[in-house]
Amino acid sequence: MRSRNENGRYRQKRGEAQAGNLEKKYGSDFGVRSDMKLETLRRQTDGESLTPMLKEQHVKNLKE
Repeated sequence: MRSRNENGRYRQKRGEAQAGNLEKKYGSDFGVRSDMKLETLRRQTDGESLTPMLKEQHVKNLKE
């Protein structure tokens, strides 16, 4: 689980994190190459943070 910063909110994942590692950790499939960096994935999704992307994946998985 991600740590929290001083004001109690979850800190942002670093942009260097690879999509494949995040997919394994959170059980998601972003539909991109596993070596893609998170910062590139964010740019492709209009700057969306990791949390909304994971929630979207969770909803997709529930529908299947």
